[in-house]
Amino acid sequence: TPKPSSAASDVYKRQAMNWNWKRLAMAAAMAVAAQGAAAAVPLPALGANPAEVSVSGLSAGGFMAVQLHVAYSATFKRGAGVVAGGPYYCAEGSVLNATGRCMTHASSIPVSTLVSTTNSWAASGAIDPVSNLSGSKVYLFSGTSDNTVKQPVMDDLKTYYQSFVPAANTVYKNNLGAGHAMVTDDFGGACATTASPYINNCGFDLAGEILKHLYGPLNARNNGTLGGSFTEFNQGEFSGGSGMAATGWLYTPAACAAGSGNSCRVHVVLHGCKQNYTDVGDQYVKNTGYNRWADTNNIVLVYPQTSTAATNSCWDWWGYGSVNYAKKSGPQMAAVKAMVDRVTGGGGGSALPAPTGVGTSGATSTSMVIGWTAVAGASGYNVYRGGSKVNASPVTGTSYTDTGLAPSTSYSLSLI
Repeated sequence: TPKPSSAASDVYKRQAMNWNWKRLAMAAAMAVAAQGAAAAVPLPALGANPAEVSVSGLSAGGFMAVQLHVAYSATFKRGAGVVAGGPYYCAEGSVLNATGRCMTHASSIPVSTLVSTTNSWAASGAIDPVSNLSGSKVYLFSGTSDNTVKQPVMDDLKTYYQSFVPAANTVYKNNLGAGHAMVTDDFGGACATTASPYINNCGFDLAGEILKHLYGPLNARNNGTLGGSFTEFNQGEFSGGSGMAATGWLYTPAACAAGSGNSCRVHVVLHGCKQNYTDVGDQYVKNTGYNRWADTNNIVLVYPQTSTAATNSCWDWWGYGSVNYAKKSGPQMAAVKAMVDRVTGGGGGSALPAPTGVGTSGATSTSMVIGWTAVAGASGYNVYRGGSKVNASPVTGTSYTDTGLAPSTSYSLSLI
């Protein structure tokens, strides 16, 4: 573990490690204006099985889960769990469609058109071949008391998937009186309610049912103290902002942390709107029921996080951040894919030492020079401010002038 150091009136805490990329890098976190900030660690390369990857999500996370499953079908081979979501590209780039037909079903959803768009984009290479979907599984859930994303929207999602996924591979549970929420069997508000943190106790283990459908028979869940670990990791290297938070969360079963080759699976869990870590703390990460199944079945869980700068903290499923939001080139899509690639990638290499001599100089009302001592083995550095990269090309030297700052404002920066 890198040791923290300080410089002048600024306090820094830093961590660094060698990454399994051609461009070696180092990670550090700093707070300007005499405020300290702890650095999130890099997302580890665990060598998990790339053929055992799946995704699930609620609401905006449900729409995003569909996007990832369809666009990156070669990656999310096991399939998707969708809670209160809708058909792929349902909004067609329109917020009016998103809040109208894709939520309230005030007008019909053109499912056949969306199927045609999917086929067209697959043919052009904008998304993976649709043939991949035929081997995956889908679990759909819609509560009868959900008036946010109404059941006809989920009915249309089932119809959409019928064009690509065998009926035998699809489960659709739509007979439980749940509100708009992630459903558990022992945590959350009253089942029929729709209120923060949008986790409801309905006496039904939805996370378990999703994972069992996607992966087949599982070992009994761990109802006691978990044996794995939670890690807050640096999302900035993947997202560059794009409506995503500076950090995300990872749950790693003990057997997977030690490096177990291809015996570990990966499941990406996507929260809904107003449900990221800033909004509801660790409730979605720790109380939705996934971790206790993951703990006994060697499933690594990745919990990406939006930022509160995103519209209502939602994932981009209507184009607020990019016209390519539903394609492989969509910024959030590519970021989550890169996280999966990291976790399924192999480790290796030895840890680089923490950077030393980190400090600031040349302060003006709008800029600050950040300097550090070169680390042997690091051939370039990227500077991130609040999760967004600020340098156009890798910094090969040992200093960088960050401009466009506001007076009397604290900033968190990291070197990657």
